[in-house]
Amino acid sequence: MTVTLADVAARARVSPATVSRVLNGNYPVAASTRERVLRAVDDLDYVLNGPASSLAAATSDLVGILVNDIADPFFGIMAGAAQTQIGGPGDGSGRAGGEKLAVICNTGGSPERELTYLTLLQRQRAAAVVLTGGAVENPAHQAAMSAKLAKLADAGTRIVFCGRPPLPEGDALVAALTFDNRGGGRRLAEHLVSLGHRRIGYVAGPPERTTTRHRLEGHREALRAAGLDASPAGSDGDRSSDDQERLTVHGPYDRRSGYEATLELLRRAPDVTAIVAANDTVALGACAAVRDQGMRIPQDISVAGFDDLPFSVDAVPALTTVRLPLFEAGARAGRLAMGKENPPPGGIATIAAELMIRGSTAAPRG
Repeated sequence: MTVTLADVAARARVSPATVSRVLNGNYPVAASTRERVLRAVDDLDYVLNGPASSLAAATSDLVGILVNDIADPFFGIMAGAAQTQIGGPGDGSGRAGGEKLAVICNTGGSPERELTYLTLLQRQRAAAVVLTGGAVENPAHQAAMSAKLAKLADAGTRIVFCGRPPLPEGDALVAALTFDNRGGGRRLAEHLVSLGHRRIGYVAGPPERTTTRHRLEGHREALRAAGLDASPAGSDGDRSSDDQERLTVHGPYDRRSGYEATLELLRRAPDVTAIVAANDTVALGACAAVRDQGMRIPQDISVAGFDDLPFSVDAVPALTTVRLPLFEAGARAGRLAMGKENPPPGGIATIAAELMIRGSTAAPRG
């Protein structure tokens, strides 16, 4: 059933004219009244011009691309690649040829902002939505996301996840392109173990993010396989697991976090011989902290990252990392969003991660 302006007015206990003024923004309205109206709009999922059922069922030329941080190359590369498939190229004549207008929505990592953008895209009857990067592992947020995406899909919006696992519930997706973060984390740790490292620090991302959990799980799988974190809980050797917790510091996916977390790791465990960073940006901060402590990379301590961002090969020494095909994944997500490519079997495709061994890792001294 289509929600009308009158429904919103009744929910907010104001007149339809007041609702119109709030939504059009062309007349001063008291802040408390405005908040009440906007809350009613959100609660009812009111779509502008909703009374015209034929219009509400149609989609616009708008495609939303949600990113955590457009300044982070991880997201910028995927968003830019998706836009190449969404916004063109046309036939070179300057005329529209089926292209859509791609709009980048920067959530800042906020779950609330993510839902807000989806609501705004719903009101604009977006043709498609591409959500990039890891998701927040919070049951309430996941339920809200499932409900919101289902409503978008019912209205004809195509929904694609890029570098993001599907939600536990909900079948509204066209496709989910997931990165093999576990496999990449495992192969990176296996590389360090094969060099002889036994005390490996880990600078992890925010604990509530799927990307953080999957990469850390892969890392610890390799350590367990090597007998470095093998003791089950409750056994006499459960100190091994405690030690791995001590060798792990969580923080944001940024350079400052890498710097500060590495100093904390070196304080906790001065005997670490290698540090794995949550991503390449964090790894740059880790490298700076190591150097500021008077140590050399990799002679005194090895450092590794994840993602293989463009600058990683230009670091000194070049950064050992795990390559994710960000541009290829973003372009594929754009094609799926535009209906240019058939979804993968079952709607889910896992994209392989490749270990890139460079000069920042070597065998430990002594």
